[in-house]
Amino acid sequence: MGLSRRRFLAASGGVGAAAGLGSLTGACAPEPVPDPVATCAPPPLGPPGPLPPPGAAGLLDEAGFQARATDYLQFATQQLSPSNETNIVAHLIRAQRDPSFSWDPSAVTVESLAGTFTMLDDWKDTGDFRVMYLHWVLSLGDGIIDESVLAAVRQRLVEFRYWWDDPLPADRVDHKWFWSENHRLILAVDEYLAGQLMPDRVFAVTGLTGAQHRARARVRILEWIEERGRFGFSEWHSNVYMLKNITPLLTLIELTRGDEELVLRAVPALDLCLFDIAAHTHAGVYGAPRGRTYKKDKMSALDESTWGTSKLIFDDTPLGWTSTSDTGATYFCGAQRYRCPEALVRIARSDDVEVVAERHGFPLDPKEPIGLGAPTAPFGYDYEDPDDLAFWWSQGALTAWQLVPLTLRTANAYRLWETDLFKEFGALRAFADVAPSVASIVAREIAPMAAFGVLGEAHTLTWRSPDVMLSTVQDHRPGDKRDQVHSWQATLDPEALVFTTHPSTPTPNSLDWSDDDGYWTGTASNPRSAQHLNVAVHLYAPEYEAPTDELLGPVFGYLPETHAYFPVERFDEWTERDGWVLARKGDGYVALWSWRPAQWRIHDPAVVATRGMVRFDLVAEGGADNVWLVEVGRAADHGSFADFVAAVAGTTPQVDGSPGHRTVRYVSPSIGELTFGRQEPLRVGGVEQPLRHERLESPWGGVCHLGEFLDVSSGGSRLAVDFRTGGRALG
Repeated sequence: MGLSRRRFLAASGGVGAAAGLGSLTGACAPEPVPDPVATCAPPPLGPPGPLPPPGAAGLLDEAGFQARATDYLQFATQQLSPSNETNIVAHLIRAQRDPSFSWDPSAVTVESLAGTFTMLDDWKDTGDFRVMYLHWVLSLGDGIIDESVLAAVRQRLVEFRYWWDDPLPADRVDHKWFWSENHRLILAVDEYLAGQLMPDRVFAVTGLTGAQHRARARVRILEWIEERGRFGFSEWHSNVYMLKNITPLLTLIELTRGDEELVLRAVPALDLCLFDIAAHTHAGVYGAPRGRTYKKDKMSALDESTWGTSKLIFDDTPLGWTSTSDTGATYFCGAQRYRCPEALVRIARSDDVEVVAERHGFPLDPKEPIGLGAPTAPFGYDYEDPDDLAFWWSQGALTAWQLVPLTLRTANAYRLWETDLFKEFGALRAFADVAPSVASIVAREIAPMAAFGVLGEAHTLTWRSPDVMLSTVQDHRPGDKRDQVHSWQATLDPEALVFTTHPSTPTPNSLDWSDDDGYWTGTASNPRSAQHLNVAVHLYAPEYEAPTDELLGPVFGYLPETHAYFPVERFDEWTERDGWVLARKGDGYVALWSWRPAQWRIHDPAVVATRGMVRFDLVAEGGADNVWLVEVGRAADHGSFADFVAAVAGTTPQVDGSPGHRTVRYVSPSIGELTFGRQEPLRVGGVEQPLRHERLESPWGGVCHLGEFLDVSSGGSRLAVDFRTGGRALG
């Protein structure tokens, strides 16, 4: 494919840009640091070949997959939901696979889809999701669904606004969010397939033909794939948004016609999505820490968006299906071209004790010092270039000081302040008429809270065993507000999960379990976390005071407490001893300790949703600074649960220092002496342990930082892919 625009800038402009910056900033400017380069090369895979058909060597067992697909479709088609595009597609797929299955396509009408059509007509957020699902309705429903419905869908594809800088009529506001990692891909796939479907039709917003839309969307798709190959996922391990990467990639692979090169470039990206799930799966649970998630998805794995996909492909749980409109399971059931490599299935189902470390995302630091000249972005990107805006905003960097001038210009030029989702940036709008340099300085000074959306580079570590898994994002923006981050999790089964957060607001008085505005979702301040094998330490200490004024208080305030989700009633047995809460599920154990005394907050089930639980909210009051320590274990290593309790609770962690300089010493019965601090490295047995990783470090294979490939083997099966070319090898 040659060098992209961005690669060219990185290669040819870096020295000149650095020299120019130096002349502007003089002695006050730090010496420019050269961008790192990959120290490893992809395996020699040669040019991409044709996609192997289902059942081919190196792919998952086809008979087993088809049996699970039949099972899911029987579950999903018990009753038609004619207003739900994915459930309609499930019926179309089952009817295509099973001639004996009958259903009533006439129930799908323009009226039944009125809610979807209104969302598209009003340019509301997540309308791009619906367009993606409607592409499947068009593809599978031709000659089955009433033509008036298909015509209404095609008309909306022509009238849709696919990109943020397309012409915006003066009398309209576009509420869609174009810029997150998943939306960027979905919108591009929507546009590409719409252009493919109607190449000669003139689209209403731009005046471009379908063929022209297809061509420009293709560039964005390839750029997105290139980014994932170099940096991994910015919304790292999101159990919500990983599926929103999987579905558009699968849709592109299955519905593209006449562009095999694009299909073969998309396949490795889909492989990567499934690898990330497989490498961090326990009992069907995608139990990794997450860059973005919500309460509705994190309190039970049965609620995870990836549950159906993982169950269908990896067959790693005996528990049942949970959604009749699962946008992973449904479309994989309908896939005719793509099948998951067997190597990934074996990784997901491995019973070995394993450690997996990964580096994700882009190294954007919202606390980078401000110099006298314009800041220089790494890897050939530009903080001022509108062409790079979608990349920056997909990193959540709207309020990073380096991007504030571009954010303000864009929001003003495209009337974004009027949109539904920009309301949360109301505090930023106060700087819309201020000099950009002043706004940047203010954003830098309040970066610990103002840059709450910046995803940044993340380093995750996971210890997996057949009985329990522990996973942590290490030393990630400690003390900063992150409103959707999930810093760590101990996973014993789909509902026996443990994690901590620093809440920003009290739990809402609502009987809807999904309702949450900062008590369980994300954290008001990230802990400084570190993990070694089966032990992890989490040190909370906000780097900003909770504001109380009317402008910032409602957005950036927080509670003087931290708490843990520890649903002891979902475990087989549990106990409290000497400041520890310890529990067992099967042959897996978990122990949690809080430096501040912790007590159960008992919620009134008549006021607050509890899902029938009494003790699940373990609260450490007295301050937002705290130390939580977790150790997991298993019967195979520790003996009985009583033995585990005696060994762990017989120790007393030692905590010293002030909040910003807190240190911890813990003598673990399994790994020995561990020390860690807010300003101190992690040491085990006196030996410093790394908190930064390569792109992948695992027992199945490794990839250096910026290595644009994946090469993993498990149980005699291999998957190797080259993201630059689409080359792929199965074995």
